[in-house]
Amino acid sequence: MIKGFFFGISLFLVSSNLSFSQTPDSTLLLDELIQKVLEQNPELMASNKDWDASKTKISQVKALPDPTLGLNIMNLPVNSFALDQEPMTGKQVSLMQPFPFPGKLSLKGDIAKSESEIALHRYRELKNQLIKNTSQAYFDLYYIDQALATVANNQELLKEFVEIAETRYGVGKGTQPDVLRAQVALSKMIDQELKLLQQREAVQARINTLLNDPADSPLGKAVVMEPEPWTGKLQTLIQRADSSSPVLAAWKTAVKQSGQKVDLALKDRYPDFSVGVAYTQRNELQNGMQGYDFVSAMFNVKIPLFLNKKQNKKVQETQIRQSSIEYRYQNVANSIEQKLQQSLTDLEKNQRLLELYRTGIIPQAEESLESSIAGYQNDKVDFLSLLDSELTLFQFRLDYHRFLADYHKAIADIEALTGTEF
Repeated sequence: MIKGFFFGISLFLVSSNLSFSQTPDSTLLLDELIQKVLEQNPELMASNKDWDASKTKISQVKALPDPTLGLNIMNLPVNSFALDQEPMTGKQVSLMQPFPFPGKLSLKGDIAKSESEIALHRYRELKNQLIKNTSQAYFDLYYIDQALATVANNQELLKEFVEIAETRYGVGKGTQPDVLRAQVALSKMIDQELKLLQQREAVQARINTLLNDPADSPLGKAVVMEPEPWTGKLQTLIQRADSSSPVLAAWKTAVKQSGQKVDLALKDRYPDFSVGVAYTQRNELQNGMQGYDFVSAMFNVKIPLFLNKKQNKKVQETQIRQSSIEYRYQNVANSIEQKLQQSLTDLEKNQRLLELYRTGIIPQAEESLESSIAGYQNDKVDFLSLLDSELTLFQFRLDYHRFLADYHKAIADIEALTGTEF
């Protein structure tokens, strides 16, 4: 039994080392998952339709107002309602066409075009956020899968611990507390496995929601590559965000649109006008007098009589809103810069921790466990120290996979903030 125990320890160390690079049989690849989300997500489809709809508005607002067709009976006498009694009675057809002041329609078209551009940037930003959310859920899934594999290996080892503790206690070399400690550690490991399985179901539901699939649809195991050294600098990331971020692009377009609205409000101080023609047909009168037809022309102008109360106030309103949007744009730019700084800090921290754990802490913990095994074999180390060394190594391995997942999640954050892929 003792020899089998030490063989189990060696097997655990080997299998734990392999878990860093082992590829599961049924894998879920991130690129394929993102592609499916972008093809199937209903929110993204709705955003795309919003953009398509916004493009149709441009020609609408640039078109002239609809003309008005009038059909009138002119000067009909009420004593007889006869069309041939009075010389001024006639049947009239009129057509009136309104014309906005020159420049207004083109400005309305520019505003609608800017609105369409904003809708496009919103669509691209939603796409960015879906990629980020999918990636982060994927990396959470990776951590849980690695944690489950590590817990499964540890459970087998703790079962060996329980058997050895019971055997040594049976021959008088161990104590009952050693047996209880091993059993408690095994029970905790089983409890941790159950919690991890619940977490996996929750993450699986998150991913399936993004895919527009049933929440309980099965997913394969996530696979993550070891990170390469990160060399990006904050200023470089800020410059990328300024040129590529859909959020900033949308706000820049909103600032431009606010200027266009100010120009339109200034144009609204000038009057619109209408041009019309009318044709009046008259019947021959009862007294034999010939009724000649009439042709009329009309020209109407709107008078900005309440200029100070309406049009000038509209100019003030749009100018104030322009300033508000400019401040909001600056606030969003500052927020993105702050988030980039935080994500870059998290990325660099996790990169250092990964290197530290891979080259220092985990190898040292493995050596400590091997030393405890040797000491326990020679009765120089008690069972509690051996158990502590094993659980410490187990926790370090979980921490390593958490740091690796957090490292890739930080990159996903940076990609979403800058609108670029690394």
